[in-house]
Amino acid sequence: MKPIAKLKETFRQLRQRHLDPDSLQFRLTLEISLLSILGLSSVAAWTSWKMQQLLITTHTQKVEYIANRFPRDVELYSDMLPVAEGLQKTIDNVSVPGLSIWFKSTDGTMTLAKSSEVTDELMSSGEMPLKPQVYRVGDRYKILYRGDVAVKNKPLGKVYMAQDITAEQHQLIAAIQGLTAVCILATLATILAIAMRIRRSLQPLQEMSRMAGAISAADLNNSQLQLNNAPTEVKELAQTFNMMLSRLGDAWEQQRQFIGNISHELRTPLTVVSGYLQSLLRRSNNLNDYQREALATAGAEADRTIKLLQDLLDLARADSGYTRYHLAPVLLNDLVSEVADLTGEFGDRTVRVAAKVNVEAMVDRDRLKQVLINLLDNAIKYSEAAQPIELIVEQINKQAIIRVRDRGIGIPLQDLGRIFDRFYRVDEDRARTTGGYGLGLAISKTLVEGMGGKIMVRSTLGEGSEFSIVFPK
Repeated sequence: MKPIAKLKETFRQLRQRHLDPDSLQFRLTLEISLLSILGLSSVAAWTSWKMQQLLITTHTQKVEYIANRFPRDVELYSDMLPVAEGLQKTIDNVSVPGLSIWFKSTDGTMTLAKSSEVTDELMSSGEMPLKPQVYRVGDRYKILYRGDVAVKNKPLGKVYMAQDITAEQHQLIAAIQGLTAVCILATLATILAIAMRIRRSLQPLQEMSRMAGAISAADLNNSQLQLNNAPTEVKELAQTFNMMLSRLGDAWEQQRQFIGNISHELRTPLTVVSGYLQSLLRRSNNLNDYQREALATAGAEADRTIKLLQDLLDLARADSGYTRYHLAPVLLNDLVSEVADLTGEFGDRTVRVAAKVNVEAMVDRDRLKQVLINLLDNAIKYSEAAQPIELIVEQINKQAIIRVRDRGIGIPLQDLGRIFDRFYRVDEDRARTTGGYGLGLAISKTLVEGMGGKIMVRSTLGEGSEFSIVFPK
């Protein structure tokens, strides 16, 4: 079943890619195809109508020629024979193969003469309003004609003629069917050629989209779209896009430099301020409770600001490529146990470690320890004190995995895709009380990816969250 499922998935992807009603390729193909179908159909319909009219005109002229002779011959024979015999004699003289003739009295109630192949069905067809067109009588095709006959200016009756064109009509129908088949094949070939041409014409745009999607913030200054074989309009678009990338790269570099410089410049005086505040709290015995509380608050805020500046410096170094990773084989079981013990020393939260086998990975021990502390800090902040936190180490398909699992408030589904963004906080009010700035997870993601791993999250609102760190073994 797997090959069948894989084939179905391939067809589904092709259908989504090429039959997307909102895509430019689909719209252009559909519109041009409809115009082609309309044009070829119009040509085919006009050609068929013209061929039919030519057939009618040719045989109508022949019948009209015979009809014009008919009154003269009747008048000629009426001088020598009775009327009925003169009519029959005239019909016999003017009759040609495939032409049926009959004559009715003026009131139309009596057939005075007819050729041998005239049938009752044919005569009943002659009562309908006759127009220059093809009539089907039984299994035959006829062109019908009706004209008045007068002898010595005295109305004698009406002559009816039916020219059999069955063979010609069958040939015409076969020709029309062939023309239809050719038009259908030409339409399909045109649609296929149009689709392939449009697809080829849009390939530079697809290549441009693919290249643009692969560009990251770190590559802005070194990324340029190269479309040598693209149309002029697409080349101009690519040049404009390259200029925009250059401007974004310059702005991004300036932003990184600014953040790094301002963080470095502010951290030193704030560290001095924090040191003086802590020293003042330790050495001053003549402070009242209010003064001590104010100094303690100022010291705590200074420490929080120093931590924020350190986080910004870490991100700036990572963005600039200045972060160095000392990768070495590390037994993850020992590292996880060390972080769990460290958490237990500075708090009363229960951290459970679960590991069935020893798992080793190539990581930077200090950086991974920093990531685990960040994740544990989040788990502690967003779960109740009575709920334990789990650290799980396992190996699956030659991958080393560390899971940090809590049973806290969880993360809403709409926020899962953004929790690794910088300065993004799910709950602003709760984050303010816990002291978060929305940088911990961003730093963790940057460090894990810098070591060649990846970090993922699963969460259910009200049940808890699980962060998974995956490294190749």
